[in-house]
Amino acid sequence: MQQRLWVRIVAALSVLVGACTLVGGLTWLLLNLHSPQPVLDVAVGVVLAAGGLMLLMPHRTRLPVAATAIAAAATGLVGTAAGLAASTSQTCCMWAYVTTRGWPFRWLGRAAAADDPATAERLAGSQSWEVDALSLAANLLVWSYVGLLAAGVVVAVRRTMAARRAAVADPGRATAEDVGPLP
Repeated sequence: MQQRLWVRIVAALSVLVGACTLVGGLTWLLLNLHSPQPVLDVAVGVVLAAGGLMLLMPHRTRLPVAATAIAAAATGLVGTAAGLAASTSQTCCMWAYVTTRGWPFRWLGRAAAADDPATAERLAGSQSWEVDALSLAANLLVWSYVGLLAAGVVVAVRRTMAARRAAVADPGRATAEDVGPLP
C-alpha cells in the first residue's frame, strides 16, 4: 500500500511539472519572439515545451526510469558546468564593469563601479563571484530536459530498430504501422 502511494505521488508530480513546463515553454516562445537572441530563446522554449510534453505522456514514451533520471541529472550538471565557458563582460553606466558567466542563462557574476573604466575593471576582477540561484535553477532545468529528450530519442531509435529487425525476420507479424515502410 505504501509503495502504491509513493508511485502515485511521483506520477502526480511528474504530470504537474510536465504541465507547468509545457505551458512555460510555450509562453517563453510567445514572449520572446522579438528578443535580442531569438535562436537561443526559441531553443530554450522548444526544449521546455518538448520536455514538458514528454513528462505528460509517459504512456507514450515508456522511458526506463533509472536510466532516464541518470541521463537527465548528468546532462543537467555537465551542461550547466560547461555553460560557464560562456562569459560576457561589459563596461557601462559611468564606469560600472560587469562580468557574467553561464549559458543559456547567466548565473554567475561579479561587478564593480569606479570613477574610471580601468579601475572598475580591476575592482571587478578582485570581487568574489556571486551566484544567481534562480538562473542556476533554470540552467539545471533546461539542461536536464535536454538529457530527458536525448534519452527519449535514444529509446525511440532503439525500439524502431528492434521492430524493424523483427519485421524483417518475420514479415507477417509486424505491420507498416508498427515500423513504417520497410526497405
